[in-house]
Amino acid sequence: MTESETIAYDVVVLGAGPVGENVADRTRAAGLTTAVVESELIGGECSYWACMPSKALLRPVIARADARRLPGLRQAVQGPLDAAAVFARRNWFTGDWTDDGQADWIAGIGADLYRGHGRLAGPRTVTVGDRTLTARHAVVLSTGTRAVLPPLPGLAEVRPWTSREATSSQTVPGRLVVVGGGVVATEMATAYQALGSRVTVLVRGKGLLNRMEPFAGELVAEALTEAGADVRTGTSVESVTRTDGTVTVVTDGGDRIEADEILFATGRAPRTDDIGLDTIGLEPGSWLTVDDSLRVAGTDWLYATGDINHRALLTHQGKYQARIAGAAIAARAAGTLLDGADPWSAHAATADHETVPQVVFTDPEAAAVGLSLAEAEQAGYRVRAVDVDMSSVAGAGLYGEGYKGRARMVVDLEEEILRGVTFVGPGVGELIHSATVAVAGRVPIARLWHAVPSYPTLSEVWLRLLEAFRDN
Repeated sequence: MTESETIAYDVVVLGAGPVGENVADRTRAAGLTTAVVESELIGGECSYWACMPSKALLRPVIARADARRLPGLRQAVQGPLDAAAVFARRNWFTGDWTDDGQADWIAGIGADLYRGHGRLAGPRTVTVGDRTLTARHAVVLSTGTRAVLPPLPGLAEVRPWTSREATSSQTVPGRLVVVGGGVVATEMATAYQALGSRVTVLVRGKGLLNRMEPFAGELVAEALTEAGADVRTGTSVESVTRTDGTVTVVTDGGDRIEADEILFATGRAPRTDDIGLDTIGLEPGSWLTVDDSLRVAGTDWLYATGDINHRALLTHQGKYQARIAGAAIAARAAGTLLDGADPWSAHAATADHETVPQVVFTDPEAAAVGLSLAEAEQAGYRVRAVDVDMSSVAGAGLYGEGYKGRARMVVDLEEEILRGVTFVGPGVGELIHSATVAVAGRVPIARLWHAVPSYPTLSEVWLRLLEAFRDN
């Protein structure tokens, strides 16, 4: 194979993170020849700088917090975490930032891997260096997102952390300023506070986790404060400088905060600025609009899966979209899918916009699926929120002393189904799939009474929620 030749495939996937990998897996399983193009590590953001390393950092933090809630164990875990051991385990989960195993996996499914920066060069065409790849049926864009830094003068010279530096650092800064109030900000504040940093969280808005029910952010902020972090809401950063290794932050209120590192967790932007969108009449750097089979609006060959379509910036949702897109591409290639028809099978639906589950791995955990009360009301549903204190469940008391948490279900009063569910409390991340099944399956409230929770587990909160709905 020469460097200048053109190679034809059925499908070309641009981006080899979990989403692109899943697209390729589906198209290869359908017998379509598939090329995968990646400019960084195979496995993408999730494997090396997001999901896996962040949760590897957080797991010892949460385990110690749970142990401290239990008499007989509390005294055994009063000492500091072994940061070196925590980092070593994190490094193992990232493969020490090598991707040989993931590259072998792509070869194992029968797809061809091209390393380098891929760009569209017109319809159904992708260039990688001097090579040109053409796609008979589809090009799939799965290039993900990148961290966005605010336009503060001189910020580049400060060498701020983004999520990548926070999840891959090999040292614990003595003082860390975290700017932002979302998932990255709260999770990294939780991790580094427990690892020994003195953490200050600066939130421009009214509170943390503003895309969830308000009580989620309130409980997380309370726990961070109790752990020793300084959480300041309604606070913006006016300037940042670094002198002799020390970062100085000046807020809009005139406060000066000194730190060893500063993490900006202030949003994400699509990695679409340099992938050749202009060659097909689309705007570079834009989020891409797709239909429910993940096909880009106005095309019959281009798909966008994962973060770049801005539906839900979550790995599991991107992989869900990848399965649907792969099935749709295969069905269209076989001529068995008409526009508007189900792209997966008679037993599955097109991409679901509302049933999006998410877990924030703070202490306490915050988990939600579907719509919040405010979102449901804005969407025009006639709904009622039903709230229960998680500590009312026997399983919460067994989980640990002083258990704090709250549960909410948002009930559609006309259809008598759930539009959304939120849990906040230690260990609730493992509860959210039951809620996802209830919301995605549109399970009637009357039927949920027959889904009997095991005693004594945290899942008994479902019974408390149903009782609260009945009695009020």
